[in-house]
Amino acid sequence: MHALGSILREALVVTALVSLPALLVATVVGTIVAIVQAATQVQEQTLTLLPKLLAVGATLALFGTVALGLCAGLFEHAIGALPEIVRGSP
Repeated sequence: MHALGSILREALVVTALVSLPALLVATVVGTIVAIVQAATQVQEQTLTLLPKLLAVGATLALFGTVALGLCAGLFEHAIGALPEIVRGSP
């Protein structure tokens, strides 16, 4: 059971590391757009979606290889631990 717990813990960490850059960028861009909208009193929905979409897309393009590397490492670790998970640890 130790191997399964280790894989689950690593999966949670990888999930956080993969999603954190995009979430941070979306939060920062959304806050900046909200401040600009409040200052100019322009409440157009397109102005909130498009900058976030472009920023998150650019972030995924920049950090995509790192994210895939993390996911590949997790996959290799999970495949390597399969025998221990199947037979169970005493």
